[in-house]
Amino acid sequence: MAQTAFMRLNEKAVCVFGVLCVLLMIQKGTNGFEFKVGGSEGNWTVPSDPKSAIYNQWAEKNRFQIGDTLLFVYAADKDSVLHVTKDDYTNCNTAAPLEKFTDGHTVIKFNESGPHYFISGVADKCQKNEKVHVIVMADRNKAPAEVPPPSKESSPPHNGGSSIVASAIATIVCSSLVLAI
Repeated sequence: MAQTAFMRLNEKAVCVFGVLCVLLMIQKGTNGFEFKVGGSEGNWTVPSDPKSAIYNQWAEKNRFQIGDTLLFVYAADKDSVLHVTKDDYTNCNTAAPLEKFTDGHTVIKFNESGPHYFISGVADKCQKNEKVHVIVMADRNKAPAEVPPPSKESSPPHNGGSSIVASAIATIVCSSLVLAI
């Protein structure tokens, strides 16, 4: 009798654990990750070797997604962050930024995929490679705005599915298997 009660308690615990796992996976899908520009030790400043592109090297090692944020930490009285076009990034043009940030602790949230360009608000610092180019990956959970008509000789459609849904199903299946034991 005591063993049966214990087994029911274990079954309930496994069910609760499974539900919590699913909820955590869903939450993970909605919240982004904060990336400190330059890594955990770095601040937004001129690289020690102005010929190196350390910020772009850092960005290439990370995978940015919609909902993620960049954190720029810098001396507000000596620098700023400009969100610029590709041409302004290449030429270190500080005259017409898309956005300008001067607070010293700038958090920028990615709301769309594609390339994003940031430079120092001080042209001389930008010329010394205080700039970063970040590519934000496409949101695979959303359907495209316009679906082109299928061609006559197209291959069968591929259903990639959502990783969150797949993870939730896997958790439920695993929980069911544990309950069956």
